Amino acid sequence: MKFARLLPLPLLALGLGAAPPAPPRYDIVIRGGTVYDGSGGRPFVADVAVKGDRIVAIGPHLHGRGSSEVNARGKAVSPGFINMLAHPEESLIADGRAVSDLTQGVTLEVMGEVSMGPLSPSMKALAAKRQGDIKYPVTWNTLGEYLEMLEKRGISPNIASFVGAGTVRENLLGEADVQPNSAQLAAMQALVKQAMEEGALGLTDALIYAPNTYAKTPELIALAKTSAACGGIYTVHMRSEGDRLEQGVQETIEIARASGAPAEIYHFKQAGRGNWAKIGPEIATIENARAQGIRISADMYVYTAGATGLDAAMPSWVQDGGLEAWITRLQDPATRQRVKAEMLTLHPATWENLYAGAGPDGLLLLGFNNPKLKPLAGKTLAQVARERGKSPEDTAMDLVVEDGSRVGVAYFLMDEANVRKAVKLPWMSFGSDAEAPAPEGVFLLTKTHPRAYGNFARVLGHYSRETGDITLPDAIRRLTSLPADNLSLFDRGRLKVGAFADVVVFDPATIADHATYDKPDQLSTGVDDVLVNGRFAFRAGKPTGAPTGRVVRGRAWTGAPGGGCRAAASQWRWTK
Repeated sequence: MKFARLLPLPLLALGLGAAPPAPPRYDIVIRGGTVYDGSGGRPFVADVAVKGDRIVAIGPHLHGRGSSEVNARGKAVSPGFINMLAHPEESLIADGRAVSDLTQGVTLEVMGEVSMGPLSPSMKALAAKRQGDIKYPVTWNTLGEYLEMLEKRGISPNIASFVGAGTVRENLLGEADVQPNSAQLAAMQALVKQAMEEGALGLTDALIYAPNTYAKTPELIALAKTSAACGGIYTVHMRSEGDRLEQGVQETIEIARASGAPAEIYHFKQAGRGNWAKIGPEIATIENARAQGIRISADMYVYTAGATGLDAAMPSWVQDGGLEAWITRLQDPATRQRVKAEMLTLHPATWENLYAGAGPDGLLLLGFNNPKLKPLAGKTLAQVARERGKSPEDTAMDLVVEDGSRVGVAYFLMDEANVRKAVKLPWMSFGSDAEAPAPEGVFLLTKTHPRAYGNFARVLGHYSRETGDITLPDAIRRLTSLPADNLSLFDRGRLKVGAFADVVVFDPATIADHATYDKPDQLSTGVDDVLVNGRFAFRAGKPTGAPTGRVVRGRAWTGAPGGGCRAAASQWRWTK
């Protein structure tokens, strides 16, 4: 049969010889890009093939074709980025595309600093009453129902959430400064367990805000133990990031040690000029705890201003009972004088005074509900006070009353040198601490912080390419596999065969943020394509609008085989 070698392939297929195997067919092939697989290791040039929602092959010159092909030559190909502290809870209801983040390569939004469930009937009524520009019916009761609602509406990024200790506290205790009895604490633990089995990734808290700030450490340990028993991490906006920063870090370490849960410090910072020098000792304290086996890490946004509300400019006692009680008190002259005196106290003993740290010239007004006040957005509190002929403190109180809200503001509190030091830490991941808007429609009714449009591009462009504070492989690791490992998301955060196909194609030479405090709603550039679960959410530099996103749930989720808290209480994957 030597002559068979001379026969054409069709004759061989008829039985005179073996036909070659058919080339594999893929849904998508990304060709010739420089692959940064998320491990932090050396990049390599390869093709990446996707079938369904998974990566099925990675290698040079893959045989076979894709129904869609992406030419990534000269570009970076990486896992999708994880926004470790996201606030698109309402923006995704208005626009499921998450354009500001998708433009930067974010494929997973991790929410829940104040979670959207579980809600009591009174919480649902207040949530509807206190809505700003984005209006929506509050149709859900539990955290799981909220996440399912978003997925059914259609979203481009994946979403995940923690359950908020403050949300659980408010569910059972309301917004007053009270302490739970043993029965109430047990009921709070039951709500945490329920949320964990609905898919929450862990427990979180925001301890400078009322009513969260009323919780004592033993309460937090009890709730964190319940979360830990369900495989959950404890994440926290610490009780202090400024004057009592040391105590805030120590409380976080204590809760991690006592509960057995890994801990994550939200938006790592040193707020207020007098606290900038604390960064070295703070890092040393955290690294010493890590060396002792305490599982603790942190995330950050790469800006020198934070953004929150005027509630962070006033003492917690005046906010006892909630927003409406706070507004009522601010209309009492005697109470106003007391609040004003405390606002002018540089280092109060019982609360975190961001106003004193930033000063009226360092407090930028961002968001109002009252249409008459919206023209003030973009001005400093000092400017508005001068225009009104009042003190900045009285002006701040007036704005809360007139707007009927906490008023969105940015506080300039941090040091750029400290930002650069923190960016270099190997256990630091990144989060925007912002919504995920688009530069259109309802989102143009109020201003935002530039971190909403630029945080991740700024890490890759400014702090990696321009300043060299972080290498590109390590920047990608800390945007992908580090947060995925800390959250025990074992099939995301890496480019590997079998992982979910959350993939970003971007140009390392051009990726850049453009958002500023004056013009925050400017999209970042440099990202070409984004796959979420194996489908294009962003293609050739534009959002597709496809509902590619899913709910990403924790290991205690009862909807998964072998789910439930008992099964989830196994080892976390944690990067030391």
